Amino acid sequence: MTTLKRLAILSVHTSPLAPMGGKKTGGMNVYIRDLAQELGRQGIEVDVFTRRSSPDEPEIDYRIGYNVRVIYLTAGGVRALSPDDIFPYLPEFTAKLMAFATLRNVQYDIVYSHYWLSGWVAQKLKEAWGVPFVQMFHTLGQMKQRIISADTLFLPDQRVHTEMDIAQWADRVVAATPAEHAQLMWLYRAKRRKIEIVPPGVDVQRFKPVVSRTKANIRARLGFDKRHLLLFVGRIEPLKGIDTILQAMALLRENAPGMLQETQFALVGGDPRAKGDPEMERIQQMVVDFDLSENVTFLGAKDQSQLPEYYNASTAVIMPSDYESFGMVALEAMASGVPVIASAVGGLAFLVRDGETGYHVPVREPKALAARICCLLDSEERREHMGRMASHVANDYAWSNIAARLIDIFGNILSSRTKQVV
Repeated sequence: MTTLKRLAILSVHTSPLAPMGGKKTGGMNVYIRDLAQELGRQGIEVDVFTRRSSPDEPEIDYRIGYNVRVIYLTAGGVRALSPDDIFPYLPEFTAKLMAFATLRNVQYDIVYSHYWLSGWVAQKLKEAWGVPFVQMFHTLGQMKQRIISADTLFLPDQRVHTEMDIAQWADRVVAATPAEHAQLMWLYRAKRRKIEIVPPGVDVQRFKPVVSRTKANIRARLGFDKRHLLLFVGRIEPLKGIDTILQAMALLRENAPGMLQETQFALVGGDPRAKGDPEMERIQQMVVDFDLSENVTFLGAKDQSQLPEYYNASTAVIMPSDYESFGMVALEAMASGVPVIASAVGGLAFLVRDGETGYHVPVREPKALAARICCLLDSEERREHMGRMASHVANDYAWSNIAARLIDIFGNILSSRTKQVV
């Protein structure tokens, strides 16, 4: 097998070092940062290319760790842009990337591109340099359309058209789950032999369990004075189903008022003080309408380094999403020994083991969610058993294991190309 020495990772629309909890930051940022760090530890030189969106971002940032650089390229000016608004500037981004490599005489063995915008750039690099590329979409435009549009048929847009092309251009496509593997073949006509199923990983040194008696101390230190803490971590957007959690809590008020009195629900993500965020404002109004102000806390975005303490303080993590390509929050919670109650969608259907590491609930069914919350809060023995099992399962996803699988894929691509040249 040909040895991988230098890797270019493309993350055009968001930096792996961007503050967590924003509209464009989430599991993908964590994935790229932690994978790059692990590959660097294993002796591979990694350059992560992303677009500069703030004058505070340096040309090169070395904070991820040994052998890893995050390189900021200016394309479309130094300003925040939505992914759709970035698309016209992809040729400029590509040219800047190629100039960077040429001026520094850097050559890459392979390109690993993330999200559809990066896949477009990866194909241009493949055409210019002859370097193979591996694509990971993280979310699929067609799946989001199907969830959001429900009764409305949307014509394929710029993103979907580009994703269709990338699925054909890429030397390999990494799918996080068997469900995504099927979606790539069914919706994007990707060739089966091109698709590799490799889940994201988790930092099991950062996210690890604490003994149950410690949880109360952590909750008190964080300012939570109730017996139970239910936790949501992620972007504040309609697809996350936060309103379902509030509806479930309203049902607890009716059916188990004593339990609700002992329970706090905290949301990590977004900016609760920002104006002009329709989903944040809608959720905040629901809290008022359901008279849950004493039970619900908006914590805003938290840095990844702060999350372990919140997981360790929680009784359960709730993820009633309409769509999740994988669900890295669930994996972080599980590694922390915390049961997860989640919709049986996307990666959550595979990651969370119903009745073993947590519970599955139907999408948009607050009554079912309320019942599972009651079931979990009602039994300390059940919670502790599920937490132990969750931590055990999460260990299989340690980044060292995941990185090794990806290195094998990259090496096989390079070896097959070498044989073709010979």
